[in-house]
Amino acid sequence: MDGPVNPDRGPGPGSGPGSERLARAAAEAFAARGFHGTSTRHVAAAAGMSPAALYVHHRSKEELLHALSLEGHRRVLALVREAASGADDPVAALGVLVERFVEHHATEHVSSRVVNYELAALDDDHRAEVAALRHEIEETVRAVVRRGVAAGLFVTDDPDLSAAALLSLGVDVSRWYRPGGRWTPAEVAAHYRGLALAMLGVSGRGPGPATARASGTRRPT
Repeated sequence: MDGPVNPDRGPGPGSGPGSERLARAAAEAFAARGFHGTSTRHVAAAAGMSPAALYVHHRSKEELLHALSLEGHRRVLALVREAASGADDPVAALGVLVERFVEHHATEHVSSRVVNYELAALDDDHRAEVAALRHEIEETVRAVVRRGVAAGLFVTDDPDLSAAALLSLGVDVSRWYRPGGRWTPAEVAAHYRGLALAMLGVSGRGPGPATARASGTRRPT
């Protein structure tokens, strides 16, 4: 029962507590079972709704994934743009960007895992829409790395490839991170900040804000 049931319903998510509950349930179900292994009945049951109620908000399971993917990528784009423009110094800007990007993917690891690793399930038009957002995210990070290279602060033979590597490392956090483990999201973010700057030949800049926030909060192994 995964096909369209309410074709007259406009695209995009509904609003209100029911829609938010549905989005959380869908993200958890897709993360646990994969998109193709999840039925609309699974999502509706997890949200405490009837299968018919799901179609009040979305015309199909694919449309629900599309809505989740758009929201997730728009949030990340806003995050990286704010970080990139927050400091004139490329080293400081990249450090903050990496910390926030990584902390987001750890804190929101369930939804981030879905919106990054289930893209192939989107139809062509929806996938292209999300791909455009991903391109803007990539360009924002590339621009910071290029600024650092131009200023003689970063060392890399290929700024664009280095930016891609940084993004890949951050996104992958959503795949392996689980709460209650050895590290908090802030600790992971601070460590990745150091890794990112070291990759670009920067050292001796000291700990970032996430390190300070994480101080004294290390969890036992």
